[in-house]
Amino acid sequence: MNRVVLLMLATVMIFASGIEAYGQSRVLTGRVVDSTGEPIPGVNILDKQVSTGTTSDLDGRFSISVTNTTTLVFSFIGFDSQEIVIGNRSELNITLIEDATALSEVVVTALGLPKEKERLGYSITTVGGDQMDLAREPNIANSLTGQVAGLVVRGTNSGPQGTANIVLRGLPSISGTGSPLFVINGIPMDNTQLGSSGQWGGGDNGDGIGNLSPDDIESMTVLKGQAASALYGARASNGVILITTKGAKKGSDWSLTYNVNVMTEQAMDFTNFQNEYGQGTGGRRPQTATDAQTTGRFAWGERMGGNVIGFDGNQYPYQPASENWLDFYRTGTNLTNTLAVTKGLGKDGAFRMSISDVRSKAIVPNSGVDRLSINLNVDQNITEKLNISAMVNYIDQQSTNIPFLSDGPKNPNNFLLLAPNINPSIFAPGFNDIGREVVFSDDIFVTNPYFITSRGINDRGRKRSISALSARYSFAPKTYALFRVGHDVSNDDFFSVDPTGLAYTQEQRGNLNSRGLSTRSETNVDAIFGTEINLTNDIVFDGLAGGTFRNNRFEQVNVGGSRFVIPGLYSPFNVDVFNRGYAFNEREVVSAFYSLGFGYKDFLTLTTTGRYDVYSTLPTNNNSIFSPSITGAFLFHKFLNLPALEFGKLRTSYAVTSGEPFDAYQTQFYFSSANTFNGTAAGASPLSLPNLFLKPFTTDEFEIGFDLVFFKNRLTLDVAYFTKTTNNEILPANTSIASGFSSAVVATGSVNNRGLELMISGTPIQTQNFTWKSMLNFTNVTNEILNTNLDNTPINLGQNRSTLGNAVTAYVPGLPGPQIRAFDYQYDAQGNIVVNQAGLPVRGELRNWGSVLPTHYGGWNNEFIYKKVSFSFLIDGSFGNKVLSATEFNSHFRGLHKNTLVGREGGVTTGEFTAPAENYYQALVQNVTRTSVVDGDFIKLRQLTLGYTFSESIFRSVPILKGLTASIVARNLAILWRKAENIDPESQFGSNINFLGIEGTALPSTRSIGFNLNFKLH
Repeated sequence: MNRVVLLMLATVMIFASGIEAYGQSRVLTGRVVDSTGEPIPGVNILDKQVSTGTTSDLDGRFSISVTNTTTLVFSFIGFDSQEIVIGNRSELNITLIEDATALSEVVVTALGLPKEKERLGYSITTVGGDQMDLAREPNIANSLTGQVAGLVVRGTNSGPQGTANIVLRGLPSISGTGSPLFVINGIPMDNTQLGSSGQWGGGDNGDGIGNLSPDDIESMTVLKGQAASALYGARASNGVILITTKGAKKGSDWSLTYNVNVMTEQAMDFTNFQNEYGQGTGGRRPQTATDAQTTGRFAWGERMGGNVIGFDGNQYPYQPASENWLDFYRTGTNLTNTLAVTKGLGKDGAFRMSISDVRSKAIVPNSGVDRLSINLNVDQNITEKLNISAMVNYIDQQSTNIPFLSDGPKNPNNFLLLAPNINPSIFAPGFNDIGREVVFSDDIFVTNPYFITSRGINDRGRKRSISALSARYSFAPKTYALFRVGHDVSNDDFFSVDPTGLAYTQEQRGNLNSRGLSTRSETNVDAIFGTEINLTNDIVFDGLAGGTFRNNRFEQVNVGGSRFVIPGLYSPFNVDVFNRGYAFNEREVVSAFYSLGFGYKDFLTLTTTGRYDVYSTLPTNNNSIFSPSITGAFLFHKFLNLPALEFGKLRTSYAVTSGEPFDAYQTQFYFSSANTFNGTAAGASPLSLPNLFLKPFTTDEFEIGFDLVFFKNRLTLDVAYFTKTTNNEILPANTSIASGFSSAVVATGSVNNRGLELMISGTPIQTQNFTWKSMLNFTNVTNEILNTNLDNTPINLGQNRSTLGNAVTAYVPGLPGPQIRAFDYQYDAQGNIVVNQAGLPVRGELRNWGSVLPTHYGGWNNEFIYKKVSFSFLIDGSFGNKVLSATEFNSHFRGLHKNTLVGREGGVTTGEFTAPAENYYQALVQNVTRTSVVDGDFIKLRQLTLGYTFSESIFRSVPILKGLTASIVARNLAILWRKAENIDPESQFGSNINFLGIEGTALPSTRSIGFNLNFKLH
């Protein structure tokens, strides 16, 4: 036995000494050149085993310590990376080959088909998923803000379930159907907005894109022009956003990742109200409890000092409040846990499955969103020619106590306009001993926030599945047939109550607003045949032809009632008056399409497409249309001898897309049942006149641009100019009720958008240990309303309750839209402001003050990487738009605005007339509503991340953990510059085009700060 042990020890010692000799380090020298023999400076040379390295000098030379087992990785932007095992070499000269994909990148285009980017004749932009899953937004679409030229994204101030309002290349259409089409892995998804607030209140119930988990997104590609999206038909007239979900590589081993993201959210105060004069009216502080209640939102009292009676009869300090109106809100939290597993199924398949759990608590007490997402992607080669891929995305989302917005009942933001001496907490808990609301102001419709957040119910649940199955059969390497079917179905339940004790309800007994279920589904079926062949040595042909079928269906049932019999029992069987509702609509589109492309040598590409659509929503004798497009790409760098220019492409396109009515059933009469008359059933006829001659509207666009790549892919430039016009848009029009109808459906709308888009990206610094990547995008876009209704007169859209009827947004022919229209001062012949004998401003003309859409906007994104530390930030800005602000109106009307300090003691004098300050400013904002129009310009620090990637060697002794990346993340950190005094210029309560640019009593803007941990597991 001892001899055996000695022999084993001797063998180990000999083997170890051999390893030591074999692994003895030495210095390797060499030179790196390109295919022409020119040296490449700044090449990264990394020892793969120990993660250390060096870079090549100006002559391409390098030296590095190696052993015989060392594997060196040579990498440089614009070239293919190479891995080389050193062995016993002491010198190594290497030639790097230009990366064809760096200049001829393969991107996903319409119908989910990959194409070489250099052959495209239109503009597209891709945003990686890593930009979205660190400093994440509850609605993933908001993560595109500032990232894409031509794209404006505005979230509503409504909580984590809120809608993302997306405008691409200017005003989308007069009809307001403005959101781009979202497509997941080639399958269109439903992005219906589920409810929006207006001037009368209401809540934002979210949209379809807000259901998706950012942890499942590989990339989002924006197809901006009509030519880019023409193959999608009707819904693509506003552009397309292609979503590619994460998958696994065929032949890969097991991979397990766990990601935890924690974000905290705090409300921000942008008001700059006066803090000298307190509660009251007529220059006096309240003298009774009743006076205190009715003047709680008026600051026309005395200069503050001493004490004052409160709404409850108690004495309170008549001094600047120790609490801010924001103190009502809590710190919101968003906790996301995601577990993902990937595995190659041999060499012919792969799958990825993820489970993501989101627990989001809004800043509004007792409000939030919980979401469970399960995603499965499978890709399998059944044979050498047949490939099957499948995707299933299941979402279970529960939104609790969705806040109501705008100047309407049940809004939790009603403490915004409290007099500056009042602490909001004195109105807690919001109800008295018998459960009735404590009214804190002069208006019972201004609900106590404490009451509605603790007793209110406005819940919505959603169970949704998005699935797709695709089969591709390759007859030859570049000839294939593709069949694809996708199904998107959402089952929603909703429950909304005016709780017992709510002040404005009859006898304070409350109401059951709605309790019900709805089902919304979309089915898409595609069949495509495509091929690519060489017609001659110089001409390449690629083409496809196919057809598609789409069905959209919606059905809803609900019950409601008024005046609960037993307090607090919110059942449809516990109401005095019972009601019920039912809604249904269905639409179909059948389409055929083709694409024919010709490439001449390696520098010229010409592609034409066509699509023929048949719509079920239009009259059968006029329900079809053909939509063509043509694009061209010319690679001019091949004819220039410019060493700095790596790539140059001139592109141009012209395209026409079509569209159908936003609502179905507008071409025929549909009668409905009515209340019985003396026991006899009765019916009702519609008040909207249908149009028997509707036809599809069209959008045509011309685009020209170029792509440039300099200095071996260190600097890229993308420029595009476009002009786009909609024709024969379908929209409602008012008619005289004497005709028997109050409205009609007409096809007379038209709008033109034109603009310039610029994107510059590059790597200013690239060394061994430090890299700086930067991207700047800028857009200039204007629109003009060409035609509105039959008389071509302005069409009013939206307003806020404060300036009701006296300031609106509208489509005005000949001007950009939506335009803010408000009353000016009245002026005399010398241009002086006219006041009446009481010294109050007199209303002048109704004028147009500017569009709510910006004319200039963009973003600047930067990423810095030093060894294993990464730091990035995004700054974006928007300029040239106006905002109709209810906060501006109310702060003047109620004596909160700093402007109202002028004239407090002696009155406001205009010419020979003097008016008390309270009377003057209230008359001013009521008569001269231009005072509520403010500039919407801003620059924001939108996003910031700071991360560190730990070396895998650190975790060699940890049995489960393989790697870790930790990041500090933040969103919406600060407004660096703005013109508006008392609001966030992006703040809005409405999620559709009618209320874009209208601000007033939405939830406050928030900033989010947190951390992200990404674990790689064995």
